[in-house]
Amino acid sequence: MIHNSVLVLGASGGLGQAMVKKFLADPKVDLVVAVSQQIQASVPELPVRDDLVWIQSEYHEQAMAEVIVQLDPFKATFSRVCICHGILHDADMRPEKRFEDVSAEVLRKIFQANSIVPALWLKLLHRILQGKQPCIVAVFSARVGSTADNRLGGWYAYRASKAALNSLLQTYAVEYARRAKNIKLIAFHPGTTDTQLSKPFQASVPEGKLFTTDFVADQLAQIMASAELDGQLSFLDWEGKTIPF
Repeated sequence: MIHNSVLVLGASGGLGQAMVKKFLADPKVDLVVAVSQQIQASVPELPVRDDLVWIQSEYHEQAMAEVIVQLDPFKATFSRVCICHGILHDADMRPEKRFEDVSAEVLRKIFQANSIVPALWLKLLHRILQGKQPCIVAVFSARVGSTADNRLGGWYAYRASKAALNSLLQTYAVEYARRAKNIKLIAFHPGTTDTQLSKPFQASVPEGKLFTTDFVADQLAQIMASAELDGQLSFLDWEGKTIPF
């Protein structure tokens, strides 16, 4: 019988894969459920095994709702959820250096991945997560989403999408505290991690500040293990230090 499950959304990305591997190595975890746009065969680092369920899905609301139906057998068994979605750049767009670079198309694309998709997951997951099982939900945010910490400017779409995400998470935390007291929300800043998201910018990262995905997964797992069900949103970095909103 499954008593302790973990859910990783956005599982095929660098940090998503690291979280899946971290939880698979935890003897206290009975089952890891991974959700990704990619099929499992395209992620050789995560081969087929009995304690890993892989669900391939697109990230529009109807497809996501269908994922929730597939999760129903594991209802009220999830103790951890990691929402690992995020985009900064691709072949057609780069972070804006000046306001002349801001475009509606890029704003829509960045907000869809960084703000809207996580918000939809939190809307849909409620009936799967609520219950007696304490559940810590970590959503990958970013320090640049802190309005109080914004002194450099630039990166308009990414900053704004992460700030919007933080605001959404705060609002969800208020309602979750009333309707599902077993759930704790964390907005998590992983630092600059060696993934595709940071590749174009790694040359400017100070020595010792470019983290491996395994290091970040270890840090987040420890933070989630020590989190308390206080009905509040915590905005934390990889060291567990609070970041101002």
